[in-house]
Amino acid sequence: MLTILGFAMIATFLVLIMMKKMSPIASLVLIPALFCVLVGKGAHLGDYVIEGVGNLAPTAAMLMFAIVYFGVMIDVGLFDPIVRGILRFCKADPLRIVVGTAVLAAIVSLDGDGSTTFMITVSAMYPLYKRLKMSLVVMTGVAATANGVMNTLPWGGPTARAATALKVDAADIFVPMIPALGVGLLFVFVLAYVLGRRERKRLGVLTLDDVLGTETATESDTETETEAVLVTSGGGAGNGTKKSLTGGTGTGADAEPAKADADDRKDGTDDNDGDDEGFQGLDPNRVTLRPKLYWFNAGLTVALLAAMIMEYLPIPVLFLLGAALALTVNFPNMADQKARVAAHAENVLNVAGMVFAAAVFTGVLTGTGMVKHMADWLVGAIPEGMGPHMGIVTGLLSLPLTYFMSNDGFYFGVLPVLAEAGSAHGVSSLEIARASLVGQALHMSSPLVPAVYVLVGMAKVEFGDHTRFTVKWAALTSLVVLGAGVLFGII
Repeated sequence: MLTILGFAMIATFLVLIMMKKMSPIASLVLIPALFCVLVGKGAHLGDYVIEGVGNLAPTAAMLMFAIVYFGVMIDVGLFDPIVRGILRFCKADPLRIVVGTAVLAAIVSLDGDGSTTFMITVSAMYPLYKRLKMSLVVMTGVAATANGVMNTLPWGGPTARAATALKVDAADIFVPMIPALGVGLLFVFVLAYVLGRRERKRLGVLTLDDVLGTETATESDTETETEAVLVTSGGGAGNGTKKSLTGGTGTGADAEPAKADADDRKDGTDDNDGDDEGFQGLDPNRVTLRPKLYWFNAGLTVALLAAMIMEYLPIPVLFLLGAALALTVNFPNMADQKARVAAHAENVLNVAGMVFAAAVFTGVLTGTGMVKHMADWLVGAIPEGMGPHMGIVTGLLSLPLTYFMSNDGFYFGVLPVLAEAGSAHGVSSLEIARASLVGQALHMSSPLVPAVYVLVGMAKVEFGDHTRFTVKWAALTSLVVLGAGVLFGII
């Protein structure tokens, strides 16, 4: 019964948010509360929620101060050179912009933190997508999938969990998986190319003159101006910025067919919502720029990431210290510090709220025993004849299990059971551990991953729209990684 109710609870949650019948926060709280009562353990709901909140409180603190820290770094211009390089590559071509999104997300993912990756990627690319009226779920889908593949880095979390759970060396898990993960990342770039071509076909190929509305500017001058126009997101006719863009077919973007506008709204974008007027994150003329402190901020960020990798202090503590130092040095005036905190307060509140709401969901799933019964049922459903192929079975199971469960629940609760079943048929723990990494591309879009709320929140995309668009591509990416692992003899 607990198995059925567990799957029913997850299915109900996903259906309601994808159909936009409930907000993610409301559904994360009310759905598990209802099912906790149906299980007959309503009296223990408070205990489950408090335990869930306690387990996720460090994550919430980390995300809160990470948003403040990297928000300040974005404000002061630390990432502007990276953005300029990406923009020079992207120009005004939707195809290049989508590919650039994948490349930027993959590069920034090297720090091992999903929330950081999404904050930088969205801040850099959001103005381009809005100004060119591209689908924002393409941006969130590509960024999440690229980050999911890169999340398998030893310091990213899953590999370390697998190594700890099975008592093997993390390097022995990760290094042999590099070719398969490389194929997965290559597939993400190919996917970005395909999605970019689709956006280019829908919008047309935009030229630099089309963007600026000039015909006499030299190409070098035009590129410089284009960069400024596209990075500045406070557009509109009233501030001197060109409002309409002309497609390669000669049709203005404001005159896009009604079908394209409907597609945009379906994909989570709305060209008339005014969001681009309020998004000033990468305005090249913003008053918060601190060019004289660029190398201090770069050094502080490198030191912070190095301390995270070396685990000198808990990550929440590092971000708390980093945020306080960044605010103090870059904005000595207390009023300026308050203004910077207030500027990022909406993102902080949204993400923290989602994390604590997710704590209700995970607390009920774990506390009632539904997770354990679901995992045992799935493991027990494996046919006896599949024993020698437990590596492939583990890889396939990692897709749904890491999507519907936290990484801690999967790697510490389910993976040892799968490894034990594999060892009975001569399958090594290392092979099982490598196969368990396959589902991470899909995992990064799970409603139980706090960082995904940073992504959809900053991109102003409905979580249901993101889920509906991304899940199929992320699952396909995971299957490509699994196929490559089998082909190379890794799994």
